[in-house]
Amino acid sequence: MRTDVAIIGSGPAGLLLGHLLRQAGIGAVILERRTRDYVEGRIRAGVLETVTTGLMRDLGLAEGLDEYGLPHSGFLFADGERLIRIDVEELTGKQVTVYGQTEVTKDLIAAAPDRGLDIVWDAEDVALHDIDGDAPWLRFVKDGADHRLDCRFVAGCDGFHGPSRQAVPDSASKDYERVYPFGWLGILADVPPCNHELIYANHGNGFALASMRSPSRSRYYIQVPLDEQLEDWPDDRLWDELELRLGPAAGKIVRGPAIEKSIAPLRSYIFEPMRHGRLFLAGDAAHIVPPTGAKGLNLAASDIAYLSRALIAHFKDGEDSRLERYASDALSRVWKASRFSWYLTTLMHRFPEASAFDRKMQLAELDYIASSDAARRAIAENYVGLPL
Repeated sequence: MRTDVAIIGSGPAGLLLGHLLRQAGIGAVILERRTRDYVEGRIRAGVLETVTTGLMRDLGLAEGLDEYGLPHSGFLFADGERLIRIDVEELTGKQVTVYGQTEVTKDLIAAAPDRGLDIVWDAEDVALHDIDGDAPWLRFVKDGADHRLDCRFVAGCDGFHGPSRQAVPDSASKDYERVYPFGWLGILADVPPCNHELIYANHGNGFALASMRSPSRSRYYIQVPLDEQLEDWPDDRLWDELELRLGPAAGKIVRGPAIEKSIAPLRSYIFEPMRHGRLFLAGDAAHIVPPTGAKGLNLAASDIAYLSRALIAHFKDGEDSRLERYASDALSRVWKASRFSWYLTTLMHRFPEASAFDRKMQLAELDYIASSDAARRAIAENYVGLPL
């Protein structure tokens, strides 16, 4: 097999890149180690910045987004006594859209055959070769047989545990990590949301988030210690705790049985550089952000916006300046988005080592946000996504 760009991973990053390249007439093949059913069944968050929705529109794949997406003009902070609204649209002129990452993935996969985007499912044991040279290639196993895919460039969109980042020598890279001492316990239920906008709550017991997937499906989270077990949290206990932590919004919570319940750890992680030879990293292969602020999928999309433009310029115009600065362009936005996620995580969560002084500082910051147009504007600007 031979193609222009070999893409490892069929998450939103890999799929967006593949579609953008095929739209420009550039060859692309995606290798995915999982099955299609598994990939389409992964439940992920879905607050989309305009950079992400813009890419879907550029591809002409916004039909589901337009029919089922929920435009949001703002969101709220809760401090136990009041709700503080950040009017994102008034402050920035932009909105975000609630549309599940699962649905984005399904839309991109469904459109692949008609657009000539090849996806090889169940491609196991992917190994990268000669990424420092002019003719990189990939080896993989499919149906028990070895296969080879020759290419001009490799895009590593295979997540934190994939082989792409591992192919970069330690001597040529550096990573940065902050592991948070708590996780998010989430519940998905077929009940109407307690509010039409997201609520981020800071409570003495810890953080809580009220979110949604549709007008009839809600997603809630609470902060829990890392050693908590799901069996310790039957549905009634979780709903009780959500009502306590969400405070002023709790009266509108509708309870229901969990469709899905899980505990996810939180961390910040950034890998530099995002390029090595002919290998380019994008999305979770290069960076992880805590879900506070909903930057994970959107950072993957911004990586792809930079990378697709760079590759198209190379193949169509023979111009490589965008490829040369891909890592610096992408990382500049990654670090700023990571700062915002770190800021919100620090502001809204209870840390085990926090003192009474630290708690007062959180409440003072929320009070400042409530009273300052400048503070709300800065938060809104970051929430909708910084410009490319």
